[in-house]
Amino acid sequence: MSASTPGHLRGVSGSSLDAVLAAVESSGDAGAELGGQLFGVVATLDSSPALRRVLTDPSTEDEAKRGLATSVFGQAVSAATLEVVRTAVGSRWSAGRDLTDGLEVAGVVALLKEAAASGQVDAVETELFSVARLVTQTPDLRSALSDTTIPGVGKSDLIGRVLDGKAQPVTVAIVRQAARARTASFERTLDRFADLVAARRGRLLAEVRTATELGQTEHDRLAAALTARYGRDVHLNVILDPSVIGGLAVSVADDVIDGTMSSRLETARRQLAG
Repeated sequence: MSASTPGHLRGVSGSSLDAVLAAVESSGDAGAELGGQLFGVVATLDSSPALRRVLTDPSTEDEAKRGLATSVFGQAVSAATLEVVRTAVGSRWSAGRDLTDGLEVAGVVALLKEAAASGQVDAVETELFSVARLVTQTPDLRSALSDTTIPGVGKSDLIGRVLDGKAQPVTVAIVRQAARARTASFERTLDRFADLVAARRGRLLAEVRTATELGQTEHDRLAAALTARYGRDVHLNVILDPSVIGGLAVSVADDVIDGTMSSRLETARRQLAG
């Protein structure tokens, strides 16, 4: 199980997620179709708490739950998608929402499988970062995507129109799902999905804020230093930020390494005041 999956999918739910992802990996179905259909199943289960409760009820026989899933989804999805769903409902989950969260992760992984098959993982990783920057730098778009009065499907359609013809289909599908913001904000969800891309490639993502462009030598030296620190290949997403005064502000997952002049001045100010 990847460390980039939702933090609550651990223990029993984590083991179930591993089984679901194994079903995705072993599927011979096209990843794009599988991913899109899994997102559709998630939407159905999100809109039907009663169905979700039955499918995650530990007192109900596993075969009965698999049979119910077949009757509900069997005519609407491919055989490969149905097999992943049957694997999911036949597994144990700590909470009802863990089932849908796990299927959402499975949908992203299925799409990444499609990207890997077509040699587009690098492009998807770059495009997800670019989309995150676009939203951050476009106040109206950011406001719309964070507006809790707009249904998730409306936000998904909005970002889909913005990206139409400008990004890989896999990227658009992942971003559209992130825009639904099922359990967290669009930006946090997109960050988590981007981490899934990096995890699939066995590396970490580092966000680097700097006031000036990094030269190739500086870029490579920083990447090497972070790789040595974390014991895994680290990919740098560099953001030009005029507010950074000297040095670099680096964040890797929840780890923040702030070497900017502004942070050092603030530390000195607190020491003098204290």
